[in-house]
Amino acid sequence: MSDRRSLKFYQADVFTGQPFGGNPVAVFPNAHGLADYQLQRIAREMNLSETVFVLPPTDQAAVVRLRIFTPTQEIPFAGHPVLGTFFVLAQLGLIAVTDGVTRVMQECNIGLFPVELHAEDGELTRVVMTQPKPEFLGPVEAIEDVYKIAGALGLPKYAITDMRWPIEVVSTGLPVLIVPLRTLTAVRSIQLNASAIMDVCSQFGSNGVMAFTPVTVEPSATVHARMFAPSIGILEDPATGSASGALGAYLVQNGAVDVAPTTEIIVEQGYEIERPSQIFVRVESDDDIIQTVKVGGQCVMVVEGTLTF
Repeated sequence: MSDRRSLKFYQADVFTGQPFGGNPVAVFPNAHGLADYQLQRIAREMNLSETVFVLPPTDQAAVVRLRIFTPTQEIPFAGHPVLGTFFVLAQLGLIAVTDGVTRVMQECNIGLFPVELHAEDGELTRVVMTQPKPEFLGPVEAIEDVYKIAGALGLPKYAITDMRWPIEVVSTGLPVLIVPLRTLTAVRSIQLNASAIMDVCSQFGSNGVMAFTPVTVEPSATVHARMFAPSIGILEDPATGSASGALGAYLVQNGAVDVAPTTEIIVEQGYEIERPSQIFVRVESDDDIIQTVKVGGQCVMVVEGTLTF
């Protein structure tokens, strides 16, 4: 019988200051020496929207390299897994953090990106990541496609027709189909048809669908959103950093919020699945051209354990 291996892991809730809110992520701080099939099996065992494996960087500019897996596949980039991982590493003392802002570089499968760790009186208050520049990959214009998307969300066609803003695929690392809905009731009434959503995502080249409305539950929020990505193993995500970055860029690009050189947006998500989340998005523009998208939020540690296999 071959020797078994034990790995420490930590689970953090991201985009919340309270346990059992936000989006959980499992973090394995020492994943060196694991084969790809083992990484995927572990992610399936954890059964969270994402599991992160921390490895030595291949680029000296980065402090760590991250590989991110859903229960069904590896993905090149994501939001809440990055934030949760750096929160965990800082809590374990594996990254030195001082009061104010500590800036480091992370390496993932699409390159190097900055991460900011904000601390006050020795406590980590927020983790913020810079995302790739947004790409606007084209609006959905055919009325039959609009009806198809509405049907996949289990909504009547009038829930999304004749909106001021387009249905559009936007990417800040992962392409997402952004769907504006008229009312908060419409967003909260979505009855997902997973196979139809997978068909929609395949047709438009997106990893998921983010539906939103400018009507919010919390007065401090800018938009209320829900994110569905069954094609990558996530039926509904409680808080999606990559999609929120794309949504923030979309809102600025389409003038759906008051736009300034620095536009700050709060996306509320996860309320329908009892994991309320607050996602901070900052979009920096110059001469009406978006230059930088940053996404951040609070995190809280909830689990420490050992996986033996």
